[in-house]
Amino acid sequence: MFTGIVEESGEVLERVETDDGLRLWIGCSFADELRHGESVSVSGACLTVEEVGEGRFSVFLASETLDRTYLGGLPEGARVNLERAMPADGRFDGNLVQGHVDATAEVRAIEPVGEDWRFAFSLPESLAPYVVEKGSVTVDGISLTVAARSEEEYEVAIIPTTYELTTLAEKAVGDPVHLEADVIAKYVERVAEPYFRRASSADR
Repeated sequence: MFTGIVEESGEVLERVETDDGLRLWIGCSFADELRHGESVSVSGACLTVEEVGEGRFSVFLASETLDRTYLGGLPEGARVNLERAMPADGRFDGNLVQGHVDATAEVRAIEPVGEDWRFAFSLPESLAPYVVEKGSVTVDGISLTVAARSEEEYEVAIIPTTYELTTLAEKAVGDPVHLEADVIAKYVERVAEPYFRRASSADR
């Protein structure tokens, strides 16, 4: 489990393609503190640490991860948002983030607003029910609040700290982003679904 509070942006140092998938070596300041088997959010995707070297660690992307994310297309030198799993006794500053990418969307607009920034992203139809104004959404592993929403896209306001600390500063219109909807909204839908079905049947 993660919080969507990015610790830092790391760098893809090496890509190693295999018959089963892709291995990425990522450099960051806390790499030496990681251990084999730990979970790390890499731009919103929960991945498992395989090996740790000096200032770097490796993760393996299986076919499922390659199909659902854009990580397989990242070149060496690309930056990624990193967050270690939340400790049970740690502070909970963001929102509940599983690191399960629901969909890949697209940057639609980027606009500076004073010292802040306004980003617009496309809204996949499958995630539309879970994205509400003032609700939480995770974009590339970053916990954000929905500022505005239409049928086909939604907007978020980005403060300078988030802009500078994460890979959002490197994004351009048309670039892909990972989306994860609020897991609480998904559970509410699943719990309420049988009641809606019964109510619909009673109205017939």
